[in-house]
Amino acid sequence: MRAHQFPKSSIIDRIIYDDEARTLCISFRGTGKYIYEGVPAALFEAFCRAASAGSFFNERIKDRYRFRRDPERRRFGPNA
Repeated sequence: MRAHQFPKSSIIDRIIYDDEARTLCISFRGTGKYIYEGVPAALFEAFCRAASAGSFFNERIKDRYRFRRDPERRRFGPNA
């Protein structure tokens, strides 16, 4: 797995790519983690170099790849 952080992004905290599964996990600030399926490694690499993580996501990933919420994500606190 490979990871990249976006300290200057107001929307995206970090991304993690699983080469074997071809999945991209995106940690959004304030809304949690989502896993995108069937993402090519080249797209992850381009994402890491993007000048704006939010713009890259909106233009190249959003509405283009099937996704699901991270199953380990809890909605309203530790007991929810």
